[in-house]
Amino acid sequence: MENTIPSKGITETGLKWIALVTMVLDHIHYFFSFTGRVPEWFSMAGRLGAPLFMFCLVEGFTHTHSRKHYFAKVYIISTLMSALLFLMTYGGVLVRPDGFYPCNGIMTAFVILMVIWQGIDWLGEKKILPGLAAIILPLAWPLIASGLSVCFPALARPLGFLCYSFLPMWGITGDSSWPVLVMGLVLYLFRKNRKTQVAAFCVYYLLYGVVYMGWMASFLPDFTWSQLFTEYYEIYGILAAPLMLWYNGRRGGGHKMLFYIFYPAHVYLLYALSWGLYLMLN
Repeated sequence: MENTIPSKGITETGLKWIALVTMVLDHIHYFFSFTGRVPEWFSMAGRLGAPLFMFCLVEGFTHTHSRKHYFAKVYIISTLMSALLFLMTYGGVLVRPDGFYPCNGIMTAFVILMVIWQGIDWLGEKKILPGLAAIILPLAWPLIASGLSVCFPALARPLGFLCYSFLPMWGITGDSSWPVLVMGLVLYLFRKNRKTQVAAFCVYYLLYGVVYMGWMASFLPDFTWSQLFTEYYEIYGILAAPLMLWYNGRRGGGHKMLFYIFYPAHVYLLYALSWGLYLMLN
């Protein structure tokens, strides 16, 4: 962060509130899209949630008095939610009658990124071996787990549980996918200068939201580039950039545990409500 901290602008708490509101809109669309009555713009607005939460996570991790405690809060929630996801995925536990179940994995991405961020800092302190281990192992873990499962089939289920709980694994889609990890790395590597950080974030989102998403969607029939703003609209996440620039470097008052409590609570509350509505409509 730059040395001067202006008094005007928005605090970290303010950014989190914006992220919470947009996230809830996105999740309302996510859980209730089967009704056909939730407007698409709910999820368009929701594209701001992940970048803003990631930005706040970078700030929190950088300036916290105890990285161990900061990490522990996120890790515990991630482990509990991911273990439940494992039971839903492999055991069919608490799965909605239409086969739908929540796959929210932003906490998983947060856990993986904080380990990598610490590794980056260790490398900066010339702690080469722990630094390399903290960076390489979380990134290589999906490949290691897959290789072990193929070589030793009896380990597939235990390894699957580990990947969904105590040793979280990134994937290719969803909240814990590589694009989310890259965004987190960009925001952390350029965190010492706000303008450079936001500029790098914008470059990343143009590459991801336009180049990558356009390339992936181009393989679909009847694709047009306008669909990047109507159907494959990850690019809307770039609208978080002005809010990042508006951030005044101040923490803000209260609500210290709001996100940690609200996130799992609202996911499973919305899921339960969607389940009840599904039964009513069917």
